Amino acid sequence: MISRGDTVGVFQIESRAQMAMLPRLKPRTFYDLVIEVSIVRPGPITGGMVHPYLRRRNGEEPVSYPHPSLESVLTKTLGVPLFQEQVMRLAVVAADYTPGEADQLRRDMAAWRKSGRIEQHRERLLTRMVAKGIPRQFAERVFDQIRGFGEYGFPESHAASFALISYAAAYLKCHYPAAFTCALLNALPMGFYSAATIVDDAKRHGVVFHPVDVSHSQWECTLEPLAPHGFGVRMGLRFVKGFGRDESERIVTARRHEKFTSLGDCVRRINLKCDSLTALAEAGAFASLGGSRRTVLWQVQAAKHITHDSLPLPSRESLPSFSPLTQSEQVTWDYRRTAHSVRGHPLQALRTELRGLGLPTARLVQTLPNGAAVRYAGLVISRQRPSTAKGVVFMTLEDESGFVNVVLWAAVYARYKVLAKTATLLGVTGRLQSQDGVVHLVAQRLWIPQVRNAPVSVRSRDFH
Repeated sequence: MISRGDTVGVFQIESRAQMAMLPRLKPRTFYDLVIEVSIVRPGPITGGMVHPYLRRRNGEEPVSYPHPSLESVLTKTLGVPLFQEQVMRLAVVAADYTPGEADQLRRDMAAWRKSGRIEQHRERLLTRMVAKGIPRQFAERVFDQIRGFGEYGFPESHAASFALISYAAAYLKCHYPAAFTCALLNALPMGFYSAATIVDDAKRHGVVFHPVDVSHSQWECTLEPLAPHGFGVRMGLRFVKGFGRDESERIVTARRHEKFTSLGDCVRRINLKCDSLTALAEAGAFASLGGSRRTVLWQVQAAKHITHDSLPLPSRESLPSFSPLTQSEQVTWDYRRTAHSVRGHPLQALRTELRGLGLPTARLVQTLPNGAAVRYAGLVISRQRPSTAKGVVFMTLEDESGFVNVVLWAAVYARYKVLAKTATLLGVTGRLQSQDGVVHLVAQRLWIPQVRNAPVSVRSRDFH
């Protein structure tokens, strides 16, 4: 699972960059995971250490050391410095730093953006390493890495601690996906992904979800037994927009003594404001008490007027006839009120139309050969523009079958900047890059798919 980059929600290895690295590194041991946590960092990236390590790990180039004295420092990482401790040890072994000077180097690494003191070490490090017979090119790469560590240095001990949590999280995702997903949803907004993405990913892994419902939901998401065995996830009332925890407690307390027998019974006993009842009705949270959402919306308005009656009488008013919501409409209402849907993905209803436009699913894109010309459309769920990427923008698009990772070179991003920053449903024309199980669509053009009914707006999670 980890080697495939199937790590949505897994601590430290769920980012797009980590997911792209995992199939290349293919962790097989715990220490491989320690390396994985550390290698996708500004230090190794700006120091040019990532690709040499991968080539050596894959047997594409021999493991070598720039000087025999450095073998003991770099053996664990195949001759490539990846950890902060290694950089400090290199300064001692290769540049004759005293322990005190090495500690000062560590402090200057952490403060270089504010003070610029790290530059004071450049000539000393380079001159002493070259004097020992270490190639100047390697020495300069080490110094670049030292500066990178100033942005985000990762000690080996720190990486090992993170890797342990990553392994435990991955174990839970693999063997107990319902419990893992339930906990993940309750921890939001922590992490890279929205509730909608987490739910859809978990559904593709076989997790069963139950929607928000006043007869069953707690404030947080909970586990519910499935027949004949296992557990499903009951979505919590916390996801209903415009609905508070205190109001949730009223519902839970009211039904603890006696189950709700009807919509009117529920409305009278929980005694909520009309806006809160409307929020629940639009979210479909009264489904277990009967009636379609449109009907329930009408009924809660009438039921509210008799909330305080000591002897409520049945209403003689006949209910209007409402058309039931279609599957697509239910998903749209879910997203508008809860920002997710356990009933389906917003693009499912558009699949026939998208297929008619010659647009494949994400799952099909993953199977296409390297270099294939591709037109794809999906919902934008994340955008990222790392400081180490020289203006390159990375986007993740999603449909009901999975993800497509898109790369926008700086010139392409500049040309389509408004679309790239604002579009919800985005079309991409480009070439596929497929290597070592990692697939990227390199964009040449962005556009808006011409569909009859645009899907509900989905908010992306954007990072720098």
